[in-house]
Amino acid sequence: MALPFPLAEEPDEFSREAGRMMFANPVEFLKGVVAMSGLPPADRLEVCFAGRSNVGKSSLINALTNRKNLARASNTPGRTQEINYFTTQDGPYLVDLPGYGFAQAPVAVVAKWQALLKEYLSGRATLRRAFVLIDTRHGVKAVDEEILTLLDRAAVTFQVVMTKADKVGVKDREKAIEQVRGALAAHPAAYPEIIVTSSEKGDGIATLRAIIAGLA
Repeated sequence: MALPFPLAEEPDEFSREAGRMMFANPVEFLKGVVAMSGLPPADRLEVCFAGRSNVGKSSLINALTNRKNLARASNTPGRTQEINYFTTQDGPYLVDLPGYGFAQAPVAVVAKWQALLKEYLSGRATLRRAFVLIDTRHGVKAVDEEILTLLDRAAVTFQVVMTKADKVGVKDREKAIEQVRGALAAHPAAYPEIIVTSSEKGDGIATLRAIIAGLA
């Protein structure tokens, strides 16, 4: 019997090359958005990256796009307060969402950008898939459940990308994967494959590229 929420398989040669070519072309920062009125025209598909603060989102986007500083990582969790749009050549927008959860910012500021995050996830018709990043060291936490439930309600398909897989041993990694599988079983919008990645080692990056190219 197949496991629920299996790990994403390595892409075939065609899919791998399609993903490589998409991200070999220039990927450029388009704009940072602080209100729904500032979103670019919905003239193409888009995929977004969501995750709690300090999950490794900026590092993953940089690894994905072969750029060292395309997405700016902050040493202070919760400093990204905008929806950041990036353009791919003949492909989808890549959308970097504000980190949720812990944030070293005034309560009112946190509330404002968390509301923007929820409004975007609920109301962007061209959003094809949300990639929800989960730290392999910690698994799914209560704050992640809030976003997963929101995506269920918005009927936005989401796929879990486990980050920092190189930071734990094999047994702890397997335990974390099982915990994530259990959590996803309660979410009807969850795409039934998990991507395990390491931005530092490059693990899973070709798989994620191929999946995004396939969506486009």
